[in-house]
Amino acid sequence: MNNATDSTLQFLGAAGTVTGSRYLIEAGGHRVLVDCGLFQGYKQLRERNWAPFPVAPDSIDAVVLTHAHLDHSGYLPALVRQGFRGTIHCTTGSVALCGLLLPDSGHLLEEEAKYAARKGYSKHAKPLPLYTKEDAERSLRQLHGHDYERDVEVVAGIRARFYPAGHILGAAHVSLDVHGRRLHFSGDLGRQHESLMNPPTPLPACDVLVCE
Repeated sequence: MNNATDSTLQFLGAAGTVTGSRYLIEAGGHRVLVDCGLFQGYKQLRERNWAPFPVAPDSIDAVVLTHAHLDHSGYLPALVRQGFRGTIHCTTGSVALCGLLLPDSGHLLEEEAKYAARKGYSKHAKPLPLYTKEDAERSLRQLHGHDYERDVEVVAGIRARFYPAGHILGAAHVSLDVHGRRLHFSGDLGRQHESLMNPPTPLPACDVLVCE
């Protein structure tokens, strides 16, 4: 995405695969990351979690999270561990779920590293987890929950609005108004007829639609 303000949109994940959702918007001297997911599944995908992040984490001003599933949120503790200090914007429901899922993910990664060391199947003499439970708990301090359908200033010149997505508790599809243009990110949408969740609300008009 390019316009007079020199804005760009980069796909850092969920391209060529359905996991590791990460989209980077650069506009007006700011960097905003939409979703920060783990790559999951086949080994060649999981190994991408260990690659250097494409931009310096401490250069990212804010993260906007669609929902708490790990393929959308699970890299957040690693990003914080590497120097990201900005606010992570999401719904209040996603704050609650991340409070359960991220520490659990860190614990499982620690257990996996211990098991690899015990069984000797890692190429490393002392296998380490991608992040720890403590890293995950530290990242939770940067989450800030918002209500649906309220404008949120993420950084100067960029506003976000969360809409019910009906996928899991707190899931949202998200509009970002970026210097006069609207980008919309579908996240994961639920079904129209679901016994436990309300259906997703209609997607609003936008200039750019990123649909998973």
